[in-house]
Amino acid sequence: MRILHTSDWHIGRTLYDKRRHREHEAFLEWLHQTIVERKVDVLLVCGDIFDTIAPSNRSLGLYYSFLRRIIDSGCRHVVITGGNHDSPSLLDAPKEVLESIGVHVVGGAAKEVGDEVVVLTGMDGEPELVVCAVPFLRDRDVREVSQQESMEDKSNRLIAGIASHYQAVAEAAQTLRSRMKVPAPLVVTGHLFAAGGKTAEGDGVRDLYVGTIARIGTDVFPANADYVALGHLHVAQKVGASDTIRYCGSPIPMGFGEATHDKEVVIVDVSGDALFPVVQTLGVPRFQQLRRISGTIGEIEEALLGLVAHQESIWVEVEYSGTLSATALRQQLDALVENTSVEILRLRNTSLMDQVLHQTGWQQTLDDLDEHEVFRRRLALSDVQETERQELAGLYDQVLFSLYEEDSV
Repeated sequence: MRILHTSDWHIGRTLYDKRRHREHEAFLEWLHQTIVERKVDVLLVCGDIFDTIAPSNRSLGLYYSFLRRIIDSGCRHVVITGGNHDSPSLLDAPKEVLESIGVHVVGGAAKEVGDEVVVLTGMDGEPELVVCAVPFLRDRDVREVSQQESMEDKSNRLIAGIASHYQAVAEAAQTLRSRMKVPAPLVVTGHLFAAGGKTAEGDGVRDLYVGTIARIGTDVFPANADYVALGHLHVAQKVGASDTIRYCGSPIPMGFGEATHDKEVVIVDVSGDALFPVVQTLGVPRFQQLRRISGTIGEIEEALLGLVAHQESIWVEVEYSGTLSATALRQQLDALVENTSVEILRLRNTSLMDQVLHQTGWQQTLDDLDEHEVFRRRLALSDVQETERQELAGLYDQVLFSLYEEDSV
């Protein structure tokens, strides 16, 4: 059985207010063609299908149009699990209808862990693959909150709760496999931050839990899994040097920090007869070129002219170091790319910024800080004792993450 592993589509994503539906449409068209050409039997989508819990009609249209076309692609099964950006209720709403066409959806943690076990059958009705379709596990899904526990206690209990959930789902899967004439191969999904995972600057990957120390070890996954398909991190990578525990990464670069990263999907061939699965990666084409250029005005102009010569759509982030005013700089560079396919999405004067920030004692702007660091900077300006700062920072993190979870029901 041939499996294609993908994740983190983030349909509806914007980049400096530029909508990216055209890229997602092109990716889904490429994915459909790849499924046909590679004779894929099972498509796994491991979370963050959408970029927001309330996707637009156009985003929903892309999603459902793709699923409709899958019916005619030769792909017999689709398994979709929710991510931290997805609304479980939105994904789950049409699950009964989608199951009738071979699309299995687990938007959020199930009340009964057995409902996260999906048995995929062949043309003869016999089980061919068992999937532990574990979605993103929210804090409330795996532990009870105690008001008196420390941040370290919360992290430890959270990791223990996630491990316990995986163990319960694996046991339910094993019960089903033990009843089969020949136990079908086992695939496990997850949407989490594995210990040692790599991220990219500006990729929008959000810490999943209160405190940032909750990194999940590979020991939470069942040892008898043939393949573990992960989502959440946008950089394609193996986990713990294992060829069979992988993040496939996002199919399009989420920001300019990923502009030079190769994007891919993972194709896995599993069989009850084979001792090990065969794993290969397949590069995803770049549907919108991104470039980051920096330097003096002369260096930037030279780089921009080089991009214009390519005569293709290129979005650019410019970091300028010089004395030109922001208005003069913008006018000069816009004139250079006028009536071309090159578009400057962001322009930063690093010299002017450094000068202003130095005068105020700050070295970064809000664009460079996340919501946690903004609060900590604000605390630093207040007459608050260090012990109180730590307590307030912990309380702020709890409030922030509770808002994340309320927004993702």
